[in-house]
Amino acid sequence: MREYHKIPTVFSRDPSTNYKTLILGKYATKELEYLKDNIWCFSEKVDGTNIRVMFDPTLGITFGGKTDRAQIPALLVNKLNEIFLPQIGIFEDNFEDGVCLYGEGYGAKIQKGGGNYNPTGVDFALFDIKIGDWWLQRKDVEDIAMKFGIEIVPIIGNGTLDRMIEIVKSEDAISSWATIDNPFRAEGIVARPEVELKTRSGERIITKIKHKDF
Repeated sequence: MREYHKIPTVFSRDPSTNYKTLILGKYATKELEYLKDNIWCFSEKVDGTNIRVMFDPTLGITFGGKTDRAQIPALLVNKLNEIFLPQIGIFEDNFEDGVCLYGEGYGAKIQKGGGNYNPTGVDFALFDIKIGDWWLQRKDVEDIAMKFGIEIVPIIGNGTLDRMIEIVKSEDAISSWATIDNPFRAEGIVARPEVELKTRSGERIITKIKHKDF
């Protein structure tokens, strides 16, 4: 099934710094600039690896990374098998035409800061679901996460795109996975309009910002 689409950073990158910094206030697309004062839904951006959990009535359950060539760490493959293979009945009962669950694999040895989320193991947090050409609404994604007993990337607020920037730059932008002993920062925010929207070319309107961009 399809690879997950790229999520553009909210502002354009500066060619004079070899694209290492942002041009603050210069929105990456005309759509983002037009919608900047609308209310967006903010979810925490997890510092992990993109994972696809795919079910096809003929092929059964398969796993993929961000691309078809991406290698999934062995520990994470084992965890995905542990979570999903015993629940094939849920897939069969609810998704007769197939489904793709998109999520973040995270934890020890996944990305530089993976141990902050889980110092001893790995896990999976759901953030999107697609059935055919349809992206499910957040409430339906939450319902399916509950059916499988899996984590879902948390909603951390809503507001304008300016508000998103304020939150990410704030010292209070602590991860939902943080503990008293390890109050680490969230990697960033993924923002979507409260109503699913697409560009003229059919691409989803969605954006992100990371703390390290500032």
